[in-house]
Amino acid sequence: MASLVMAAEKFRDLSQAIDVPLLDATVAAFYGTGSKEERVAADRILQDLQNNPDMWLQVVHILQNTKNLNTKFFALQVLEGVIKYRWNALPVEQRDGMKNYISEVIVQLSSNEASFRMERLYVNKLNVTLVQILKHEWPARWRSFIPDLVAAAKTSETICENCMVILKLLSEEVFDFSRGEMTQQKIKELKQSLNSEFQLIHELCLYVLSASQRTELIRATLSTLHAFLSWIPLGYIFESPLLETLLKFFPMPSYRNLTLQCLTEVAALNFGDFYNIQYVKMCNFFMVQLQAILPLTTNIPEAYANGSSEEQAFIQNLALFFTSFYKSHIQVLESTQENITALLMGLEYLINICYVDDTEVFKVCLDYWNSLVLELFEARHNLDNPAVAVNMMGLQVMPLLHGMVDGLGSQIVQRRQLYATPMSKLRMLMICRMAKPEEVLIVEDENGNIVRETMKDNDVLVQYKIMRETLIYLSHLDHEDTEKQMLKKLSKQLSGEDWNWNNLNTLCWAIGSISGSMMEEQENRFLVMVIRDLLNLCEITKGKDNKAVIASNIMYVVGQYPRFLRAHWKFLKTVVNKLFEFMHETHPGVQDMACDTFLKIVQKCKRKFVIVQVGESEPFVSELLAGLPTTVADLEPHQIHTFYESVGHMIQAESDPQKRDEYLQRLMDLPNQKWAEIIGQARQSVDFLKDQDVIRTVLNILQTNTSVASSLGTYFLSQISLIFLDMLNVYRMYSELISSSIAEGGPYASKTSYVKLLRSVKRETLKLIETFLDKAEDQTQIGKQFVPPMMDPVLGDYARNLPDARESEVLSLFATIINKYKAAMIEDVPRIFEAVFQCTLEEDAMLSSNFAFRNAILYILALLHKISPTLDIWPEKMITKNFEDYPEHRLKFFSLLRAIATHCFPALIRLSSEQLKLVMDSIIWAFRHTERNIAETGLNLLLEMLKNFQASEFCNQFYRSYFLTIEQEIFAVLTDTFHKPGFKLHVLVLQHLFCLVESGALTEPLWDAATISYSYPNNAMFVREYTIKLLGTSFPNMTASEVTQFVNGLFESRNDLSAFKNHIRDFLVQSKEFSAQDNKDLYAEEAAAQRERERQRMLSIPGLIAPNEIQDEMLDS
Repeated sequence: MASLVMAAEKFRDLSQAIDVPLLDATVAAFYGTGSKEERVAADRILQDLQNNPDMWLQVVHILQNTKNLNTKFFALQVLEGVIKYRWNALPVEQRDGMKNYISEVIVQLSSNEASFRMERLYVNKLNVTLVQILKHEWPARWRSFIPDLVAAAKTSETICENCMVILKLLSEEVFDFSRGEMTQQKIKELKQSLNSEFQLIHELCLYVLSASQRTELIRATLSTLHAFLSWIPLGYIFESPLLETLLKFFPMPSYRNLTLQCLTEVAALNFGDFYNIQYVKMCNFFMVQLQAILPLTTNIPEAYANGSSEEQAFIQNLALFFTSFYKSHIQVLESTQENITALLMGLEYLINICYVDDTEVFKVCLDYWNSLVLELFEARHNLDNPAVAVNMMGLQVMPLLHGMVDGLGSQIVQRRQLYATPMSKLRMLMICRMAKPEEVLIVEDENGNIVRETMKDNDVLVQYKIMRETLIYLSHLDHEDTEKQMLKKLSKQLSGEDWNWNNLNTLCWAIGSISGSMMEEQENRFLVMVIRDLLNLCEITKGKDNKAVIASNIMYVVGQYPRFLRAHWKFLKTVVNKLFEFMHETHPGVQDMACDTFLKIVQKCKRKFVIVQVGESEPFVSELLAGLPTTVADLEPHQIHTFYESVGHMIQAESDPQKRDEYLQRLMDLPNQKWAEIIGQARQSVDFLKDQDVIRTVLNILQTNTSVASSLGTYFLSQISLIFLDMLNVYRMYSELISSSIAEGGPYASKTSYVKLLRSVKRETLKLIETFLDKAEDQTQIGKQFVPPMMDPVLGDYARNLPDARESEVLSLFATIINKYKAAMIEDVPRIFEAVFQCTLEEDAMLSSNFAFRNAILYILALLHKISPTLDIWPEKMITKNFEDYPEHRLKFFSLLRAIATHCFPALIRLSSEQLKLVMDSIIWAFRHTERNIAETGLNLLLEMLKNFQASEFCNQFYRSYFLTIEQEIFAVLTDTFHKPGFKLHVLVLQHLFCLVESGALTEPLWDAATISYSYPNNAMFVREYTIKLLGTSFPNMTASEVTQFVNGLFESRNDLSAFKNHIRDFLVQSKEFSAQDNKDLYAEEAAAQRERERQRMLSIPGLIAPNEIQDEMLDS
């Protein structure tokens, strides 16, 4: 420890050469096995050295004098920081000195075999450092780099091997990792330089592959070629011996995988038809070699399971090769019989590889199968709709067209016949390997037991989505074959020939997944047989686990075919009654799935249950309500809630108000009886409500009401009117109980099970009211009936309560009310502010560490006191708590504030300038928050405020006060790397500001004439200069011209959001604030737009969107 104290003292002065042995000791202490205190002290010393701006000047001295690898790595880490952030600001001689030194050390260490192998890790780190320098220096300031490197490579085989590594790193940096690391202009410049100088690299690679016998060098060269092949000019591949050379290396075990990776890169290239002949030759020659290495008769799944890691990698690479080649060039192979033989053989290999028990290999193949069947489907789809095909070609429909379409049609038919056999095998593959859908809750655990699923596997869900889409395309291509294969496999389940859980599961998941893809008549015939066989299987199979698996599959399949069920009442009734049977089955997961499936079916077939069907004496809903107590007798509370929600959907479909109210009254009979009993007992003795079992019953009744309210909407009015006032009284009483418990027991009392239970009742009460008001349609009348009575029991209670007893749901309830009733709530805003702001201040739940915001609340309270002088709103004391407490209150508070700003803006616009400033401080605090939801709510609120004030008479006054503050704060969060998810909104705020200042809408100067003597010609000129100064000060690593260019670009691109956004992305890269690993949030908006385009495409193809995901009004009358 004493040496570390001495090191800390000695390292403060870096004007002299650093003591390298002492640095070695410090690094050793950090990586060593000493005490925790020693490691912490060593870490602090090393961090201080890294942060010292002069430390990099010691790097050469350290590297020359240390033998410790960790110390060398530390020195290079210091150097990398300088290269990344300060390189362009260094004097030319220092830059040249450093790059020459690094180059010399690399050459020295790689010039002989012994030092190259011994110092391999160190050389690799030096290579990375050199490439980081190259990104700044090459090509402008180091034009001779590629010729120098190639010349050095020819002097020694070990130097040549290392040069290959450097070239590979450079290619990866420019083509693979450049997005988010370099500006778009710099990336373009480096790509052009690599292209223009590739001839030297190409000659070097060919020379090595033809002349060298050294395994390590050949492998390094192949690895480098693999990195280059995706972007080099095609002439270097097809008009040179390169492709033949690669194919010669393919049969050799040492080089097989690397060669196959190179061939895969070549296969993935697609630049028109110019090199089709070469691709055909490549494929045919490759297939001959492959049959010698891996005959087609090989059991590939078995070979994979028993193979070495190299052999397994070969199968993986083979899958990548075939999928890459076929994606780009499959049509080239459809021309002659010889080529077709090779093509079909490759598809056979690929199908066999798909049975390998490796998820990653299967994903690669699945991605290709999806694209192939989509291509085949679209060709057929366009043939069935000639106008579509013609429009795609940009032609008009004319008599001439029919002959053209016939010719095109015969080609498409021939192509479909060509692929008929592989597609049939692919259907069987999809059925055998179908992934588990989200709706299935019953799974087999690692011990072979059937259990309820506890956690969703997102990878499996993604895989299911792709497999489902692929199988739907396959079904469209040949409905008969799809049906035949599925029914044949199902008959083997019945006969016992193919019976096991996995086979039945994958088959039923596949059957459920193609819902909507068949014509209705065919689907009806198919489903009758499937459901009949599954019900028979359930009857004849013994064993609880077996029955649970079959039940799970029946429920999944019927839930996927609402169209069939709507058209066949007897089947629908049989299925629903079967679900009621499953609701008494206590095997884990069966009841949950039965209730979920019932809800799903009712949502799509609800009208069927409220009309009298042929042969029936009453609607099914009436029959159901009569037997309700028996049906739900074995269900858990949460399952009962789902059941009640389902029946609520049925009742909602009844058009006769009298019948609807009667059904609702019968549905709620059980909970209402219990509620009346509890309220009656409470009137005799209020202590009755304090019993924990009673509290649980109250909670359960409220949850049941919430479930029905969510499905009934406005029609729930009669039921909520019945319990509303008693419910508010229970709410008030439980609230007082909570406060007294916390007052007596201190903060820990809020964690007791008793208080948590009481709070659950309060929250459920608020949720019930919010659900009903949100779903109700007759807005004004219902709002007048329910909002005023809540003001004191809910808002007043919130204000009176202790901080730990306040429910954040109050905030979301009133945000919902304001969003629903909009301007009608303006007069109530002062009362809402009173309760909410006062409590926020007392808890300081959201902003306790932000003094300005606390004052903001005080001023708003003062304003409200002026608006409504009768309000007694001043709190007696302030409670300061930590920044992290009450996260739900923070988010919901800002959601409420946003609702007020959006719909009740006149209530905010009355604020004085001083009071408004403090409100704006709170908004700025919100978007500074690192919690994504709070920051986004704050930014959306800010945008609302900016737009509202721009359209108001106070536009000049508002922007004069806040324009510069908002700009500065937005740039702060834009560039600090903690707020990347808000990038889209940051850009929108900045675009709004720059468009506004250029529009001339601001007629008063934004600068303060008292402090700035210079008079700017207009606000745009002032903002331009202010922004340049702001960013220039914030980013000293950027030159004045770079900052000026960026700011000018903001003004020039302000009217084009896409260009404006890209300009800011480049700035973030240029300022070195963002790195390649963490910039996906900057492109989140484009990703969302792509997802929406994909959804619209899927909606146009029958079956691609599952029936339960389509938000439509089912015509089931």
